[in-house]
Amino acid sequence: MRIIVPRPQRSTGRRALYGGLVLGAAATVAACGSSSPSGTAGSGSSGTPASTATPAAVTISAKSVPGVGTVLVNGQGRTLYMLTSEKGGKITCTDDNGCTKIWPDTELPKGMTAAAAGSGIQASLLGTVKDASGSLYVTYNGWPLYTFSGDAGSGVAHGQRITSFGGTWYVLNTSGAPVTGGQSQPGSSPSASGGGGTGY
Repeated sequence: MRIIVPRPQRSTGRRALYGGLVLGAAATVAACGSSSPSGTAGSGSSGTPASTATPAAVTISAKSVPGVGTVLVNGQGRTLYMLTSEKGGKITCTDDNGCTKIWPDTELPKGMTAAAAGSGIQASLLGTVKDASGSLYVTYNGWPLYTFSGDAGSGVAHGQRITSFGGTWYVLNTSGAPVTGGQSQPGSSPSASGGGGTGY
């Protein structure tokens, strides 16, 4: 007579336990792999999306520039100019007439309503003017401010006394008055037409 001995239940229990451990470990790995690092854009928790980052401040300061004295400069130390045809904040140097390609304007980033007053500047003279599209541009004593594409960097004022786009370009002193002294730069070609002349 053949006797059938049932398999021990312990091995089945071991297999069940082993299988449970494998499944548990896989679930843990999957959970770790799907989590987003803290502080990244789009995490929705502690991270701040890049699109809501605070724009860098636009700072206007005063600096001594050879040939013109102590005048207004931007945050990169580049000399700032005004155009005589823009008295009272009337903007005549625009993208449409090609002026801003040669004389880049000082536009405030979206979300900003004022420029910061740096060293040597009278904060009360800083202001803004709005163009037809609603963009804000920095003014000083009512004059919209521009840099000059012909200035290779800081410490130069090659745009001083150039006549183009309907007026003459001057640097501004800390009182907000145009500095009319100094000679116009070599190679400048005065143009009173107010059109698209480059003036240099």
